[in-house]
Amino acid sequence: MTKTEIYASKLSEMIQHPTVSAKKQESAKHFSDFRQLLSRLFPKVFRVSELEDTDGSLLLHLKTESKAEPIMLMNHHDVVEASGSWRYPPFSGEITEGRIWGRGALDTKGGLFAMLQAAEELLEDGITPSRDVYFLSTCNEETSGEGAERISAILLERGLRFYMVLDEGGMIVSEPIAGAKGNYAMVGVGEKGCADLKFIARSDGGHASTPGKNTPLVRLGKFMAEVDKKTLFQSKLSPTVSAMLSTVSTGMRGILGTVLRHNRLLSPLLTIAIPSVSPTAAAMLRTTVAFTMAGGSDGTNVLPHEAWVIGNMRYSHHEGGEASIAAITKLAKKHGIEVEVLDRGFDSPISDHRSEAFALINRAIQSSFPDVTTSPYIMTGASDCRFMSRISDNCLRFTPFTVESKQLDSIHGTNENLSLSCLVPAVNFYKFIITEA
Repeated sequence: MTKTEIYASKLSEMIQHPTVSAKKQESAKHFSDFRQLLSRLFPKVFRVSELEDTDGSLLLHLKTESKAEPIMLMNHHDVVEASGSWRYPPFSGEITEGRIWGRGALDTKGGLFAMLQAAEELLEDGITPSRDVYFLSTCNEETSGEGAERISAILLERGLRFYMVLDEGGMIVSEPIAGAKGNYAMVGVGEKGCADLKFIARSDGGHASTPGKNTPLVRLGKFMAEVDKKTLFQSKLSPTVSAMLSTVSTGMRGILGTVLRHNRLLSPLLTIAIPSVSPTAAAMLRTTVAFTMAGGSDGTNVLPHEAWVIGNMRYSHHEGGEASIAAITKLAKKHGIEVEVLDRGFDSPISDHRSEAFALINRAIQSSFPDVTTSPYIMTGASDCRFMSRISDNCLRFTPFTVESKQLDSIHGTNENLSLSCLVPAVNFYKFIITEA
């Protein structure tokens, strides 16, 4: 078998073990079964490393003689459910069409495989890492993040500091902004905070045959429409986003490329113009709110005593959670709506894209993907890495896979898949990190 075939076979087995996480998990047996699978697939790593199992979240410590600060490599092994119609069964790990198919191929059993395989091969070859390496794989990243939060608190209590933490995040994509030709490795140096808010409108209720004005659902509708239209939160071009725009502008021609190359001088104009060019880039500039759930009365002819909607807020670093919540609370009050904060989120800082740790990631990318340009960016989604800001100044987020837009859409969607051509370069990427850090 070729190296790619061996790698694909291992990852296929990992996908074939459904490790779906749920908020009210009744049994953790599927996680313990998966741990046994990993110990069989990567026997040297599990034999040499110290293992701590925190309710299904796994922390492996590969020790060396080095006194330098250790590094941490992360990827979670829990996955979301796999509903909908799939080309191949979602937990089959089917290898065909030059790809491996199934839930977790990208998010993030593929990354977990690559980092453990890299360590396994280095141990087989008798190569010692440059410093201690911790491998972390959690079982509840898709739900609460509790595993990473608990483990980060434990490591903080032990007085540990890490030179670098590397978790899932951006990947290698083409044209990250329209017109930016070329392939770019998008390395997340931070992520927006995530808060959940419940907006509640109350009334005396009544019969639907005689509705009054501004009933609860109407007030909520007006409120949501105003949030959708109004510039409620401050837009700001951060140094990280500025660096990202400068980087991707190297692949752009014409006036837009010129503008982005001088983005610091033109930041007031760009904070207005970017939302119309790229919603993804716009989300890096300001706090956003998405309304995701709603409820009202139980009867089709009953005016609700109480109606509600849930808003998922991703708050910017420059505005922060408290100020963002205060701004939307003020608007809600205008419409006679109460606000209940369900989850305030976890604030984590932005790591410096000019650091030695970021430079290490860039060298590893260039080693495995020589025709790729590395760019920092701000993640708009959440990851376990946010909790690791307690124990490291360099929390970076990157998955060494080259992907197309359809593959990105398959994450949490249907037909999740990974190209087989990604496997060898990804393992080589992690080998570089482990030996060169």
